[in-house]
Amino acid sequence: MKTILVTGIGGLTPRSITGIIRENHPDYKIIGCDIEKKAVGFFMKGLLDEYYICPRCSSPEYFPWIEKLVAEKHIDYAFVQPESEIVEWGDYYDKNGKFPCPVFMGSKKLSVSLKDKAIMAELLEGTEFIPKTIKVTQENPKFDEVEKEIGFPCWIRATEGTGGLGSLKLENLSSYKSWLFINSKIPEFTVSEFLTGRHLANEMLYYNGEYVKGAALECVEYVMANTAPSHVTGNTHFGRFLNEDRINEFCDRCIKYLEKQLGVPAHGILSFDLKEDSKGNMKVTEVNIRHMAYAGIMSHVGFDLIEDTIKIMEDGNADRVERAPYYHYKKPFIFLRDVDVTPIILDSEEIFDDPKANFEL
Repeated sequence: MKTILVTGIGGLTPRSITGIIRENHPDYKIIGCDIEKKAVGFFMKGLLDEYYICPRCSSPEYFPWIEKLVAEKHIDYAFVQPESEIVEWGDYYDKNGKFPCPVFMGSKKLSVSLKDKAIMAELLEGTEFIPKTIKVTQENPKFDEVEKEIGFPCWIRATEGTGGLGSLKLENLSSYKSWLFINSKIPEFTVSEFLTGRHLANEMLYYNGEYVKGAALECVEYVMANTAPSHVTGNTHFGRFLNEDRINEFCDRCIKYLEKQLGVPAHGILSFDLKEDSKGNMKVTEVNIRHMAYAGIMSHVGFDLIEDTIKIMEDGNADRVERAPYYHYKKPFIFLRDVDVTPIILDSEEIFDDPKANFEL
């Protein structure tokens, strides 16, 4: 029996990961931790065997606490999900030459560069991979540059964070100034050209620079979209699984470019968010350094990077992971998600057009 630690268990993605581990390995002991005493994962029946409130990863007490937990609970390996923790674990490795326990993540240099969207934009500046983008701050909003170089309408969002933090389509300079005022507690933003096409996502597994596996989907509609000014909440209500090799190919080329820029190999799980422009050209909006929220749903349709991550941590290599850089789903699956509801997977969209599917009593 193995003992696994999952950090940030209050979050949607760590809970999804834990659920898949529980399904695949019912004999494993799973321990969850979070900084929030009201973390939902603590109270979900059957999800965890033990749970603990932990210090913030930026606190001096964090790693002594983690080291003690690993030793006392005989933790075999960990899923570290919050991106701030991933960066700190990378820093721990740089200082100590090892992690507190086996994990599967990239170097600190790669993690820092992708976690901060402004750094990523600078690395990719002038390439085909990103829309025209500039970094702005509350102290230096660069009104003239935004108006002349990006133009309106444009898109603004916080440089760090997920779920579309601070995101909005800006129609003019006045709306830009108003948004800076409303979001005065967010110190730094990126402003980029507004993209009108599909919102795509791609989850990829790299091992020491080798692109091992990847699969894509489309985010069509969002949970509680009307509650966000941008109508983008970060949680997809309706999505399509896609067998479009060009998405994987584009993302892999982007990663290879970043590897050259940074001088480090890609390693770990990398999750892309992309938008298409009016001509269908893809542009990267962010690259997450972890599993994305759809990881659990993807595992249920055959693309299980959670189990692959377990194989890598248990074996110390990727030998048992299927090579599938252009993974194809067996059916045109779609999914539906909502708040406090288990996601639903359907074989195709045809059910929406079925005249017999009127669901009347």
